[in-house]
Amino acid sequence: MAQNTRTTPAGTPTNVTQNHTKGGIGESTLRPDGTLKVTGEFAYSSDMWHEDMLWGQTLRSTVAHAEIENIDISEAVAMPGVYAVLTYDDLPAKMKNYGLEIQDTPVLAHGRVRHHGEPVALVAADHPETARRAAAKIKIDYKELPVVTDEASALAADAPLIHEGRDDHHAGHVPHPNIVHRQPIIRGNVEEARKRADVIVEGEYTFGMQDQAFLGPESGLAVPAEDGGVDLYVATQWLHSDLQQIAPVLGLPPEKVRMTLSGVGGAFGGREDISMQIHACLLALRTGKPVKIVYNRFESFFGHVHRHPAKLYYEHGATKDGKLTHMKCKIVLDGGAYASASPAVVGNASSLSVGPYVIDDVDIEAIALYTNNPPCGAMRGFGAVQACFAYEAQMDKVAAKLGMDPVEFRQLNAMEQGTIMPTGQVVDSPAPVAELLRRVKARPLPPEQQWLAAGEAADVRALPGGLSNTTHGEGVVRGIGYAVGIKNVGFSEGFDDYSTARVRLEVINGEPVAMVHTAMAEVGQGGVTVHAQIARTELGVTQVTIHPADTQVGSAGSTSASRQTYMTGGAVKNTCEAVRAKALEIGRRKFGSYHPAWATAELLLEGGKVVTDGGEVLADLADVLEGEEIDIELEFRHRPTQAFDLVTGQGNGHVQYTFAAHRAVVEVDTELGLVKVVELATAQDVGKALNMLSVVGQIQGGTTQGLGVAVMEEIIVDPKTAKVRNPSFTDYLIPTILDTPTIPVDVLELADPNAPYGLRGLGEAPTLSSTPAVLAAIRAATGLELNKTPVRPEHLTGTGA
Repeated sequence: MAQNTRTTPAGTPTNVTQNHTKGGIGESTLRPDGTLKVTGEFAYSSDMWHEDMLWGQTLRSTVAHAEIENIDISEAVAMPGVYAVLTYDDLPAKMKNYGLEIQDTPVLAHGRVRHHGEPVALVAADHPETARRAAAKIKIDYKELPVVTDEASALAADAPLIHEGRDDHHAGHVPHPNIVHRQPIIRGNVEEARKRADVIVEGEYTFGMQDQAFLGPESGLAVPAEDGGVDLYVATQWLHSDLQQIAPVLGLPPEKVRMTLSGVGGAFGGREDISMQIHACLLALRTGKPVKIVYNRFESFFGHVHRHPAKLYYEHGATKDGKLTHMKCKIVLDGGAYASASPAVVGNASSLSVGPYVIDDVDIEAIALYTNNPPCGAMRGFGAVQACFAYEAQMDKVAAKLGMDPVEFRQLNAMEQGTIMPTGQVVDSPAPVAELLRRVKARPLPPEQQWLAAGEAADVRALPGGLSNTTHGEGVVRGIGYAVGIKNVGFSEGFDDYSTARVRLEVINGEPVAMVHTAMAEVGQGGVTVHAQIARTELGVTQVTIHPADTQVGSAGSTSASRQTYMTGGAVKNTCEAVRAKALEIGRRKFGSYHPAWATAELLLEGGKVVTDGGEVLADLADVLEGEEIDIELEFRHRPTQAFDLVTGQGNGHVQYTFAAHRAVVEVDTELGLVKVVELATAQDVGKALNMLSVVGQIQGGTTQGLGVAVMEEIIVDPKTAKVRNPSFTDYLIPTILDTPTIPVDVLELADPNAPYGLRGLGEAPTLSSTPAVLAAIRAATGLELNKTPVRPEHLTGTGA
């Protein structure tokens, strides 16, 4: 790092240290940041403060598609307390766009805005209210253009092109410029297989736009440095990806953009793209002062991508004895105005669209569209969520048409280890789909009419409508539904997915201490806990310090795709093993002549000592390390994957698969259309539970997020104007503790031999099957088809679309 004289901002992350005599892999050690968070003492990025800092504000477009005819900043510039007002013309570098894969997103709009809420200008002022008022004084003249909002308007022969003159690597493989990416998968012969089917079931499904709804809004602090660079403290999911996008548009070499992860208040995919990072840096470099930007909730809805809304068209065939013959589907994802992660989401949606079932003959097509709707990208489940909603509804329909039990029908067709995926990839680790279904079905059902448990007076909290006191049980019907899903783990399709860990082992105050340094973004998943557990297990020390994540160590990749425990955990494990080997080498050099076991035995580090595999103590680790310091940085990669063929979709595209099943029990007030989810039982294979407390928390959290999109969560976009109608938590509803049911969790541990410790990425899988399980239960209670998420009261009462 370049040496700069600077004041460290208040709230800057510091080392996190825990002392444990045990606390290794397999134990439910507590999070080192947990107490701070629940007591309100944890410093999030929005809490950061720097002496003499300014406040940044973004002016965003009020229309979804328009030409910018003029921008007048004169009144804003003239306001007292305003230090800078920036537009596209003030950008310092030749590169003026950014993007995760396709650099199609402008730092500030130039000539044209493509979605509601697109950034157009920036303001820096000495007070946040001054900055907001100055931004409001900027006058923009728009000439509105026709909006593209759906598949029909996007792919029409005369459709306005969202991006003219595309030259990205997907442009040559799509049938229309408004298609970001297209991935077909063809295997077998669907037309021949259709002839063998005794029943054929078709369905059309609509999945709404879901927001990640993290509670900590986008925020960060940019501090200009004496070397002409900038230090950025920010809440993000992927420090090094941010760096690769930020440095070029600032006109700076990467080493002059130094990034440190600040406290993150949730992510779920919504922080994988750039939000305020570049804007804060631009203002800091222009003014020569630290600049802090914090979005309010309204702006947050425009400041990050969302889950792709989707239309899904499915056909399944089956024989009369219940074997699936074929599947044909088309998945249309709305990517919004900019590409973000849409190409990879298309790859996931297509390759996982068959679900965890054996179907030899498939014809699959998935596309993502460019439209004038809000940009969509990464969100927990990443394309597999939308597909699971559709194929699980189809499984219930086929089972019903055959007169079969829906769980037994699924088990009959369930994949297992050795199954060949539609892409031709062999599932080479445990795939206990049938067992997961058996477990959730076998679990005892919750008692009926629980609201009467305390006596004759109804406890309305247990009823649909809750404390609104709309019913005391009249018209309430119970429904039970099942679903199971499949999700990939890690980055796929040939991406060079790796993570880096640096581990230092030294003696401090007579005790061996390990320092673990990675760039992993801790967004709430508990990675800092697991890294310390790995270090204790591999190095036999009690004290482990976790260094703040920053870009002064190699990339850890994104905290997404259920990959961090596998990838950065794998990097920490490998690096600790190298450190251990070096420590034993030092021990042999110092003490090898004192005991023959130094040369002949299998040696371990346990409890701060060097021991043989038979338990004999050879030396204290502190004595071995006296006068020594071991410091090693290594990269870890999973086994390579392949890009899917652009015609057939064949290829070993994924690293690992993970599975979860749910049983939903609901009570529905059929007269008012109100739903109470009573229980969401789940079973999931996690390979190896490194920390069972964290495992259960992740599964319950993912389950709840799936519940939200089933019955309440949706960003509403006006189909005529492409404007967002509900950018607030007043109108965009998420489950609270009163909405969240009992979530019993059944954990399987069937090791994946290719993964560190045999673990299986687990954070996303429960988000898949909880949604269709809830929908299936509501269908069972009402007899309605319900092919759209979320289910609203008017859908159940027949009073709305």
